[in-house]
Amino acid sequence: MSMNTDKSKVIFGNKMSASAYRKAVRGKARFVRKYGSDADRVYHLSAAPAPAIGDMLGVQALNISAKTGVQFDDKSLIIGNIRMGFGHYRISMAIASAARALGYDPYWFDLCSFSDTTCGKIISGQNELYSLGSRLSQMFPPFNKFIWEPLNSEGFRQLSYNCSDQKAAELMTPVFRDLPKDIPFVATHVWPSQAAIHAGLTHVVNAVPDNWPMALHLSEGAIHTVQTPSAYLGYRALRGMDKKRILKPMPESSIVYTGHYIDHELVSNIEADCARRTERLKQGKAKRWLMSVGGAGAQRKIFVSIIRKLLPEIKKGEAVLFINVGDHREVWEQLKEILPQMKEFVTEHMNDFAETSAFAETALDGEISGIHAFFHDDIFAAVYSTNLLMRCTDVLITKPSELAFYPVPKLMIKRVGGHEAWGAVRASEVGDGTYECTSPAEICGMLSLIQHNGDIIGKMCENIITAKNAGIYDGAYKAVRLAVIGK
Repeated sequence: MSMNTDKSKVIFGNKMSASAYRKAVRGKARFVRKYGSDADRVYHLSAAPAPAIGDMLGVQALNISAKTGVQFDDKSLIIGNIRMGFGHYRISMAIASAARALGYDPYWFDLCSFSDTTCGKIISGQNELYSLGSRLSQMFPPFNKFIWEPLNSEGFRQLSYNCSDQKAAELMTPVFRDLPKDIPFVATHVWPSQAAIHAGLTHVVNAVPDNWPMALHLSEGAIHTVQTPSAYLGYRALRGMDKKRILKPMPESSIVYTGHYIDHELVSNIEADCARRTERLKQGKAKRWLMSVGGAGAQRKIFVSIIRKLLPEIKKGEAVLFINVGDHREVWEQLKEILPQMKEFVTEHMNDFAETSAFAETALDGEISGIHAFFHDDIFAAVYSTNLLMRCTDVLITKPSELAFYPVPKLMIKRVGGHEAWGAVRASEVGDGTYECTSPAEICGMLSLIQHNGDIIGKMCENIITAKNAGIYDGAYKAVRLAVIGK
């Protein structure tokens, strides 16, 4: 761990410019003016079973309380996260699942949920801006080309960005005061990791997402875990994180390549689920497609093209489509309005997580047909429904975000943000997914290729089993062990 107390001035031995530091200080001051400062407040925590995953994964959600109500022990593990899209929650669920499988009790510590704190207000405001940018990037190509893609691939990559984030994270520490300093803490977003370090926690793992090294994700003092060898080397060298100089590298003790962050329930069933897919291919049964809608419905045009392409196959009983719109009910209503011809094939599964769970379990070996749409108001159910449906599907249709790393055959559609591009590169190289298909025409062409040729799904299943045997999907287990060991 670096000995400098101001982590915005020197980052992994690289001194920041006076102008970058002044900008970071001004940014922190703006947050204080807008949201106030609760540095002198004492917050206590209480725990209650998390919605949807509380029983399934043994997860307790931490909430602000009037008095101390949580007795942590040597089996407790904190998962620090925020809701920003679905990806960070998805990684958190993988960590929780692995923690429980390894005998630990996972506690869900969502900084964004503490809405009355300075921390929660800052993150909520930033999340709203990011969601707006995602939507605008898909609606206006010039905005995407000249602003959103460069920001997500190069803007967030610069060390000066981390300088500003570190200063803002200093405002997030009050909610950490009830946590023991040596409790294992896995952060699935950099802000809870940075705040945990500022709060004095000593066993912090920063589970870095994606496959494109960016200074945005740096949290000096934590153990950084990455999902791919290329990300390891890129972060180790702090590659391209300053346009004017070659930076001093991260020390070896600060970064570990773990593999992909995947839930125990998925990893432990890889062979069985791939065998089911292979058997369905042999018997000529309908191919099952799962479309995960993210980005607040930012890619509606692509979704419409996919459904139109699959409808003739669905009518013939040769394809089945699952559509999980998460907590975006308006997206599903728009799709129904645009595509009234799909109505006769649709079964809706709305806001009943128990029913969704039962359907996914039955579908593992049962016969299904038509189009099945899933929606849940609750964010936990909205995210985890895709996990449940993954096991009974043949191909997942997704943008190359965190789902790009999951052990299921994947058709990669256009990214939302330049940083996601390398998720598709990883999937195509591992062989458990396609390369990124960027236009509706290319996406539908790949869909048709897979629909009418069983060898592609079969080969992806073989590659998934090979990758499992190589430990590529063991990242969540390794991140948990690193947090427990603390070094």
